[in-house]
Amino acid sequence: MTPTKRSNRITGGLLVAITGLVVLKEWGLGSLPHLLLPWAIIAATLLLALQVRAGRYAFALVALGLTLALAVTQADWLSVTERALQTSAFIVAFFCALSTLRSAASTSPSIRAAGRFLAQQPPGRRYLALTLGGQMFSLLLNYGAIALLGGLATASADEEKDPEIRRHRTRRMLLAIQRAFTSTLPWSPMSFAVAITTALIPGATWAGVVLPGMITSVLMAGTGWALDTLFKPRLSQPRPPVKPPEGTWALLLPLVQLLAILVASIVVLHEVTTVRVVGMVMLIVPTIALVWSLLQARNAQSTISLSQRVGGFAFGELPEFRGEILLLMMAGYIGTVGAPLLGPVLAGLGLDLAALPTTVLLVSFVWIIPLAGQLGMNPILAVTLMAPLIPTPEALGLPPTAVVVALTSGWALSGVTSPFTATTLLIGGFGKVSAAHVGLVWNRGYALATGIILSAWVLLIAQL
Repeated sequence: MTPTKRSNRITGGLLVAITGLVVLKEWGLGSLPHLLLPWAIIAATLLLALQVRAGRYAFALVALGLTLALAVTQADWLSVTERALQTSAFIVAFFCALSTLRSAASTSPSIRAAGRFLAQQPPGRRYLALTLGGQMFSLLLNYGAIALLGGLATASADEEKDPEIRRHRTRRMLLAIQRAFTSTLPWSPMSFAVAITTALIPGATWAGVVLPGMITSVLMAGTGWALDTLFKPRLSQPRPPVKPPEGTWALLLPLVQLLAILVASIVVLHEVTTVRVVGMVMLIVPTIALVWSLLQARNAQSTISLSQRVGGFAFGELPEFRGEILLLMMAGYIGTVGAPLLGPVLAGLGLDLAALPTTVLLVSFVWIIPLAGQLGMNPILAVTLMAPLIPTPEALGLPPTAVVVALTSGWALSGVTSPFTATTLLIGGFGKVSAAHVGLVWNRGYALATGIILSAWVLLIAQL
């Protein structure tokens, strides 16, 4: 066995073990996960930091520095550090659990056929089709939806011979896909935005957030569609006839069935258990992925067994995400240990968040998170850093839902504007432009219009 394969096996095995321990913890099955997870995360951090480039392991050094500063200045530094390690463990497990479904979908011909059908829609309905279809893909595949649909969209656009039409078509399709993904963040039980904010804001639950979050999603998606419709590019030459797409809308049925199974499972378990929705997701999603992979392995044309698929995912695919996983882990950790250090600094500057008008505080979340994203601050880091400093919703006289809606709105806007997020990096790669160009040029008008609309929506929620 080569050193690389051995390293991948150790890394993948550790990530799978952390995921299993977090699932056991979420379902309240024993005290062992509480004891093992902090040590497992320390081991994973050291292992991953040795395998990534300097730009990524620098975050681990920052985390170490903040931990030392916390130990020197805070008496309860051990409890804060343990909470930060548990947060990192949850982020790792959530990412790995969601990745199982993305892996199963990547080899599904029906999923690719559905994505190809959406990308081939005629200009009059292409943006709307990619927005609605992209939301369904995003619910199941998370960031994998951008990778899948982005590849199919650019392949479809490359068939266009006119360079002017091809350029406009590529940009509009990629923006529809990106905005579809970010519009699911405020309500999807499979989004980090909902999982983390509901865990950090006292009294917040997914059940209480889902309907207002869906309205946020409609506002975001609707704004994108309206702007695309109002500001269609003017072509210098008449548009040639467009050939019809391959297939029918029935190609989306497998996607709809998967969503129905996922939603029904969550609803049923929500009624019969007291487990958090994110805990349900971390069990349901890998189960669906395993059954799906089994069905694919039993296909007469398949040459890969189920054990090979599972081993390939655990010891091949997961370790390939080592850089992303380390970055997400450290974002959650740094935010958690950094908040107690930032509190005294703000107090020394005379900044008291409790003294701010609640309307100003809520609206500020919509704008501060995307602004922080311009400085390279991941939304996970921004939210885990800010949330502990916010007075409780009860103290503010606000429903917890209002605070979550404000935070997730800012999180979603950061996803379309920050040049450091995975969404803009992926879209920039497909569009052959920089991530900064995607966020600050392609999405500039959209972000400003959506930010104003969501600010008004947050204020309305606060009054309800």
